[in-house]
Amino acid sequence: MSDGYMVEPDISFVRKLQSLGGESIKKCFQCATCSVICPLSPDERPFPRKEMVWAQWGLRDKLRGDVDIWLCHQCTDCSSYCPRGAKPGDVLAAIRNYTFIRNAFPRFLGEALSQPRFLPVLFAIPLVLFLLLLAVTGHWNIPPGEVVFSKFFPIKFVDSIFITLTVLVAIAFGMGVSRFLTELHEYALREKLTGRENIVPSEFVSCLISMIPEILKHSRFKECGVSKDRYLAHILVLFGFLGLFIVTGVVFLGLYLLGVETPYHLLNPIKIFANVAAISLFVGIILVLINRLAAKNNGTSNPSYHDWLLIAVILGLVTTGILSELTRLAQIAALAYPTYLVHLVFVFFLIGYLPYSKLAHLVYRTLALAYARYIERETKQA
Repeated sequence: MSDGYMVEPDISFVRKLQSLGGESIKKCFQCATCSVICPLSPDERPFPRKEMVWAQWGLRDKLRGDVDIWLCHQCTDCSSYCPRGAKPGDVLAAIRNYTFIRNAFPRFLGEALSQPRFLPVLFAIPLVLFLLLLAVTGHWNIPPGEVVFSKFFPIKFVDSIFITLTVLVAIAFGMGVSRFLTELHEYALREKLTGRENIVPSEFVSCLISMIPEILKHSRFKECGVSKDRYLAHILVLFGFLGLFIVTGVVFLGLYLLGVETPYHLLNPIKIFANVAAISLFVGIILVLINRLAAKNNGTSNPSYHDWLLIAVILGLVTTGILSELTRLAQIAALAYPTYLVHLVFVFFLIGYLPYSKLAHLVYRTLALAYARYIERETKQA
């Protein structure tokens, strides 16, 4: 006889999932079309049918640590074929949102990023910080002469803020993902998906490294049937971010190790690479926005507040970055410096709230995919 399970429905949990983007959860009547049609669902214990059952009943403990919710890439194939319009992809996305909110450290920031009423405060924090920096350094007024952003915001002061912020974010992320991996393994042990009492670090790291090429190529997105257009959009955003990250590192090392000052000449290879990355990010996020609107209009998905916030922040970040450069080149000081200030606010928002925003799922998903490979939770083969 199989082990019994005490069902203890949690209505507040169901409502929480609905508020995070899974409002269609109650429409599901368990036909299993979603599990059959999904190209990424394993043959044994397929998703998302079982997750829909658990979510409908508010079985928080059954979903906590379920690695399958991260195998889903929200391609909307399941939602397109669902006879009831239950949108399983949205429900699993809501569960993922709930996961990084629950694991957030400190927890209140995770909750704040999920509620629109806190948005003005979250943006006000970096804005006030940078305005105070301007006041303290005596750069309150727009500097005369050639437009050079370091005359407005001393670069070492800005770097000190972002270095400190990055360290704090890394600590917060470390706390969150540690809890996450513990939950994944406890779930796998409880559901008999693995027989190992502890995660073997060397083997897990090996699985993590092996996932990198697949993530860079977005291989699993190619399995999607309905939303193949999402592949190009996500690739452009990914490589845009990677490119700008590389440029930031090169400029940082150049400044502090070699004493190379910014801004670089437009024909400098680093500058060209940075501009290409920025254009890639801009085009990619526009395509993401178009795809999200199309999915909403055709009824295959109803993007959550987390989705719209991330799109808005990335769009604001890259737009203000491009406009800052254009107004600097045009020597329009009255526009260049305020635009750069707004750009810094968006950069702070993206980095500082990274562990609590939708962007955090990139880290959580990567770790989950590596763990799935570690316990040999493979997807079905065609």
